[in-house]
Amino acid sequence: MAMRDIEVIRMQEERLQQAIAWLREADGLLITAGAGMGVDSGLPDFRGNEGLWRAYPALAEAGCDFQSIANPRAFMDEPELAWGFYGHRLKLYREVEPHPGFAILRRWGERLRHGTFVFTSNVDGQFQQAGFLESRIEECHGSIHYLQCTEPCSSVIEPAADFLPQIDERACRLMGPLPRCKRCGAISRPNILMFWDSAWLPSRANAQAERLAGWLASVERPVVVEAPARHWMRITSAYCDPLTRLNDYSARRR
Repeated sequence: MAMRDIEVIRMQEERLQQAIAWLREADGLLITAGAGMGVDSGLPDFRGNEGLWRAYPALAEAGCDFQSIANPRAFMDEPELAWGFYGHRLKLYREVEPHPGFAILRRWGERLRHGTFVFTSNVDGQFQQAGFLESRIEECHGSIHYLQCTEPCSSVIEPAADFLPQIDERACRLMGPLPRCKRCGAISRPNILMFWDSAWLPSRANAQAERLAGWLASVERPVVVEAPARHWMRITSAYCDPLTRLNDYSARRR
């Protein structure tokens, strides 16, 4: 084993022991999570167009990149294709079982006085499915499990529980009726913040953010766990200090 590898292992062990000490001293756990959190559950993370097209070859055939399909305009121009993409994801997220890492994080938080709060850019609802409290989760980009009007004609955000999409996976198209707004009849879309999205309704996410702010105000010794860590350092440093990084990719690249 090279000296550089030995040094990296030693640094990681020191940081692990420091993280354990901070967890023992903490009275609240903040989890910040991005797309990498769901990979071990079998969920795609769409890192660039190549990742998108591997998961959805029909989009590559249509010349549709991620910014085109993750765009409110897609629900106007190609609603069956847009709902083929989002409907398939909705079915996938409903059916997939969260990997054991979720349960480990939940157990860590259960030992602390103020428990756990989750801040995530993921729209998949995996934390709720893994047993985390709905009232202790902020989904800053919204959730695929909620619908809103594409117009929008009102500020109403509704659960998507009654929408059971049937998808032609080869063509990435919705088979059957499009979901419709109950008030004006326009097409419904996921309550997710998309590219160039002036129509997104943020009220649900804003309420979650207010609850997170209140929780943070009550916690005296917060500790933050990032998943994956390298994408969240700036967010975490705003919430909590001191800070360590366990999966130090930069150290491995040197």
